[in-house]
Amino acid sequence: MSLSIKNSAQLSAIAWLRWRLFVNALRTTPGKLELLSRTLISIAFTVLGLGGAFGMGLLAFICLSQGKPQLLAIFFWIVFFFWQVFPIMATAFTSQSDSSDLLRFPLSYSSYFLVRLAYSAFDPASVIGSLWSLGILFGVVFAKPAVLPWAALVVLSFVAFNLLLMQMIFAWVERWLAQRRTREVMGILFVLLMLSFQLIGPLTGRYSRRARPEVHRFVEVIAPVQGFLPPGLAADAIVQGIYPQWPVALSSLSLLCGFALVIGYALHMRLLAQYRGENLSEVAAASAPTERQAHLGWNLLGFSSPVAAVFEKEVRYLMRSGPMLLTLIMPIFALLVFRFGAMNSARHPIGFLARTTDMAFPFAAAYMLLMLTNLVYNIFGGDAAGIQFFYAAPVSFRDIVVAKNLTHAGILAVESVMAWAVVALLYTPPALDITVATLAGLVFAAPLNFAVGNVLSMYSPKKLDFSKFGRQRASQMTALVGVLLQLVVVGIGVAVFSIGRYFGNSWVAALLLLLLAGASFPVYVMILKRMDRLALERRDSLVAELCRA
Repeated sequence: MSLSIKNSAQLSAIAWLRWRLFVNALRTTPGKLELLSRTLISIAFTVLGLGGAFGMGLLAFICLSQGKPQLLAIFFWIVFFFWQVFPIMATAFTSQSDSSDLLRFPLSYSSYFLVRLAYSAFDPASVIGSLWSLGILFGVVFAKPAVLPWAALVVLSFVAFNLLLMQMIFAWVERWLAQRRTREVMGILFVLLMLSFQLIGPLTGRYSRRARPEVHRFVEVIAPVQGFLPPGLAADAIVQGIYPQWPVALSSLSLLCGFALVIGYALHMRLLAQYRGENLSEVAAASAPTERQAHLGWNLLGFSSPVAAVFEKEVRYLMRSGPMLLTLIMPIFALLVFRFGAMNSARHPIGFLARTTDMAFPFAAAYMLLMLTNLVYNIFGGDAAGIQFFYAAPVSFRDIVVAKNLTHAGILAVESVMAWAVVALLYTPPALDITVATLAGLVFAAPLNFAVGNVLSMYSPKKLDFSKFGRQRASQMTALVGVLLQLVVVGIGVAVFSIGRYFGNSWVAALLLLLLAGASFPVYVMILKRMDRLALERRDSLVAELCRA
């Protein structure tokens, strides 16, 4: 009884602390803007959750009404994949609270475990997945009201399994991300995972046009196997409860609960290690001192030594980053997907790029800008506590910002050359007017993105912690502003290219984009001149946010 009272008091204190942090954040302008962005994103998530729940419920009702209860497994698999994959895909629009920070306080292990589950329960993926599961439950109950208690128990067990699995994956991924070697391996695996998602569309289009014997054989093999996995077990437990065949239904539910217990134990092992003070240090073991030859830093023609030094630091950091590798590969891989996806039907080419191959290079350029958003709109995030050295060094922040922008511009230039070569290889070499118009569009969009990104980096910075899952993205307000600006920039580009196609001359588009570039570059210069003053005014909040533990 005393332990329960102690846990309740600790949980109440944590809830009060979170509430006070939220209220105090509203006293600042960035906090109010962050609330606005979270409200807009929450509305979008609510529409997704309620709309998906209605769709799941309606489809479940139709399947049971038409005597096809075995199709319930498809809906449970959809919920399962969404629940586990969505947190990875939407880290830019979700708030990831690090519960391990609470371990510095005298918190009991049971309270820590419950806090971790509570944080997970309020994650957007959990809320949306729970709503979709509730929609399936309503659909089943409307079709078969007598099965309500049993179906509710099965759905509750399925929700608990997904909740535990998501937290278990997060906990173990954080364990692997805590050290450089395993972090590099995880970065490669993440890149491969993201690239594999791009293949879903072409593969679906390829195998959905006509029936193939190998596809039917694959379905016949995979159908019994999925019945022994949690989504299949949840569907089977409900189906067997409808008929009813209670021994089979109970066995399916027991196996589902067994999966949940195993996942819960794996989560318990990881959280218990954290609770006991596990500290995975990346500091190398002490070794005998050796003489090392000093190497001179890089020299950039036309730029000062501080700019060259920061530029070298940025390049070296980014070249060792998994997200950077993904940024470089994704636009090129997207061209491959669109190309070979369009070749699935030789007689009837499909897809935008298959019909208008001259737009392949502009499409790749727009994709490159989108992939750079996370880097451009949070330029100090990777520096973390190192921001203090920038303030201590006799260097102007304008030079620091110029070096960071120059790094991103260099990435954009390299990607542009790679994209042009891939477009020329896979489609047709871009015409001179299309090439000039696309480069003019980049010259217009890049300074505008850099200017807005520099301001947001001062007013809404966020520390990037590559050892914590979901802590590699900018703040929600920054992400929302970035997406809106990219939509505006891409919309302007589409409108200008449409004007050029209307007149049958892309040089018109190139001229208009050069005029727009002439307007965006002064905006960038104006913002750049104010960087020193902004850095001085925002030094306390900037250092406090980036040096946060």
